Amino acid sequence: MKRRDFITLLGGVAAWPLAARAQQPAMPVIGFLRTAAAAGSAHLVSAFRQGLNEAGFVEGQNLAVEYRWADDQPERVPGMAADLVRRRVAVIVTNGIAVPAVKAATTSIPIIFLTGFDPVRAGFVTSLSRPSGNLTGVVFTVTDLVAKQLGLLHELVPKAAVIAVLLDPNQLESDIELREAEAAGRAIGRQILIVKAPGEREFDAAFGKMVQSRASALLIGGSPVFISRRRQLVTLSVRHALPAVYTTREYSEAGGLMSYGPSLTDAYRRAGNYAGRILKGERAGDLPVELAAKFDLIINLATAKGMGLEIPPTLLARADEVIE
Repeated sequence: MKRRDFITLLGGVAAWPLAARAQQPAMPVIGFLRTAAAAGSAHLVSAFRQGLNEAGFVEGQNLAVEYRWADDQPERVPGMAADLVRRRVAVIVTNGIAVPAVKAATTSIPIIFLTGFDPVRAGFVTSLSRPSGNLTGVVFTVTDLVAKQLGLLHELVPKAAVIAVLLDPNQLESDIELREAEAAGRAIGRQILIVKAPGEREFDAAFGKMVQSRASALLIGGSPVFISRRRQLVTLSVRHALPAVYTTREYSEAGGLMSYGPSLTDAYRRAGNYAGRILKGERAGDLPVELAAKFDLIINLATAKGMGLEIPPTLLARADEVIE
């Protein structure tokens, strides 16, 4: 072989990896949008990645994720959703508060939602079994847990004659929560005081009513507004010496005494698995909306000690997590 031909051959071999890389398909990108802050959400991101791994995807290897955090400012979501659409992500994963804005931003990109309220009633999908369109997701409703939550409160504060229930009247399921709370109160022989607050401006007046009515325990109902203002609600409950049970782990992390509700980590793992299945070619509208299957009882022992409360050993033994 002539020297010139050999050099030409070497040049061609060196170019093969570059050519192969040029022919490889672009790495798919998922948009991950939450109205909360990144701080405190690491366990949800980890669970989401676990779900992706179960579907055969590893972030940084065969998948990229664009993260967006609204820092409890829902008004930022429309701009973030529009940005993800402009970037032509393959799938958008988002929490319930952000769904209307994300849904308005695209009718073609698959959307996986995680929500605490009925997605059919909210207009996200037409059916749980066959959502159709470009949306599906995981539902972790809290309305059917009211009796369990009030039972936990009764176990914690058995002498509480009046138990307050704070509801958001703008929440789609507030009427259901009200009926569930009243029925549960009758079952345990306790008076239920329903207090409504559509926003943080009404919080002080709501707690004033609880104190005036001599409530000695509190259930915070499900509400995106309540979750976004969870630190304020936790502060008010501690300030007024009202032992409270909340709907999600996020409250307990913020200093809330006790929370019982669907496991968000399990929900995000399942959302990650759905995202992987969609990347493999399944349609969002053909994937049934999944219902929460795992529930967590979280007790903040530090808050209990600060309030001078002794948690019954039987309650501690049943806790999935105790925050020291």
